[in-house]
Amino acid sequence: MTRPSPDPLHGVTLKEIVERLAGHYGWAELARRVPVRCFQNDPSVPSSLKFLRRTPWARAKAEALYVALVRDERET
Repeated sequence: MTRPSPDPLHGVTLKEIVERLAGHYGWAELARRVPVRCFQNDPSVPSSLKFLRRTPWARAKAEALYVALVRDERET
């Protein structure tokens, strides 16, 4: 029996992260928490992926928010 990885990012694609964050917070709240234009102006998953793949600091912020979300869910 294998144990799940303690790393919440293990095996998760950037697309899954963006979809999960947008689904949980909504685009407006996501834009407030990670203030980047791809979340603020006419947001979509494809445009967000394109921007986050080119911008390491923004990707790191989105991933950190995802990790916090997953950890909060595990604690409840």
